[in-house]
Amino acid sequence: MAIKYSEQVMEHFRNPRNVGELDNPDGVGEVGNPSCGDIMTFYIKVKDDKIDDVKFMTFGCGAAIAVSSMISELAKGKPVDEAEAITNKSVAEALGGLPKNKMHCSNLGADALRAAILSYKEKVAKKLDKPPAIKVDPGHDDEEEESKFCHCPYCDIENPADAPFCNKCGKPLSEDKK
Repeated sequence: MAIKYSEQVMEHFRNPRNVGELDNPDGVGEVGNPSCGDIMTFYIKVKDDKIDDVKFMTFGCGAAIAVSSMISELAKGKPVDEAEAITNKSVAEALGGLPKNKMHCSNLGADALRAAILSYKEKVAKKLDKPPAIKVDPGHDDEEEESKFCHCPYCDIENPADAPFCNKCGKPLSEDKK
């Protein structure tokens, strides 16, 4: 059975926006899913706390390319915190929907953008000599929030606790290494 894509998905697949790399990016985020072969890398430039420019390189299926293209358009010109809040659901909606078996592509794209933003925030925090500001839901205490994250044993980037693979290097996060 053939997969049916929306016109928006096909347009972004055929004519992806913002493809490429940025020289001297302020943040870089790479995620991959070894089970499907999709790998996405996002590069961002930030000016006055807004995403001034964004580029991506994606190795994957048509849905992965369309998702990356749409995320780059949704993020460009937005304040960093607003771009960080882009979700897989908002990307899928902007693309006119994705088949259920391709929703993981929108998760990867949103994760890659957030990884690039985290990379940027870490650079800024290092310059200021303080920890990066990571969004935390109000009403959750710090101890509860810490249990939602784990560090990759290979590259030491913070990942969601339930992530099967590292958002940066794509290596598996086994329970005993979290």
